[in-house]
Amino acid sequence: MWPMPTSPSSGPGHDRVLSLIDRLVEPADQALRTLFRVHQAGRPYPADGIEETVDQPANRRKVAGLMRVNHSGEVAAQALYQGQAFVARDPDLRESLLEAGREEADHLAWCSQRVREMGGRTSLFDPLWYAGSFAIGALAGLAGDRTSLGFVAETERQVVEHLEGHLQELPDDDRRTRAIVNQMSADEARHGANAMQAGGAALPSLTRALMKATAKVMTRTARWI
Repeated sequence: MWPMPTSPSSGPGHDRVLSLIDRLVEPADQALRTLFRVHQAGRPYPADGIEETVDQPANRRKVAGLMRVNHSGEVAAQALYQGQAFVARDPDLRESLLEAGREEADHLAWCSQRVREMGGRTSLFDPLWYAGSFAIGALAGLAGDRTSLGFVAETERQVVEHLEGHLQELPDDDRRTRAIVNQMSADEARHGANAMQAGGAALPSLTRALMKATAKVMTRTARWI
């Protein structure tokens, strides 16, 4: 559960001031884990126990492309959370951002596994998505904790919308991928709702439109490269 934003001097854990080096360790470690695919899911693979039905080459390429897009989205999500956490004023909010990122690392592992099952590969531009998203997350965090929480909520809302679109594109009988995408969508919706309940501020319409346009560039590119 996300904490309500507090003043910098309140809340538990404020008796220890992290040095710049301390604060750089977490994002550096996370970047390496994300880009070199060393994440292991903490929860069971949603497709376990479901029969594989995607056997036509065209369908396998299509599913691999969709899940490559989702994998790139999760790479970006890891970077966004790390960027926001890096500049968060409230240590409790910082820990909540990192915890949400750790939960979403399951999505990263699941997407990577499904891409491999389809004989595909992840996007060659993942390092670019990570670097850009970290910068965007840091900018959102610098705007203030409530804006940062609102950014989380809007990002997750757009991700859920994107995942619902993918469900429409999947082969009708592909229950394995659907199980993965449905679980991801439920997690994203919960993260977004929690962020707003914790005091997230609604973002201006122009900001939301820019976020959507930026995401569209990434998803269209990652679909093929």
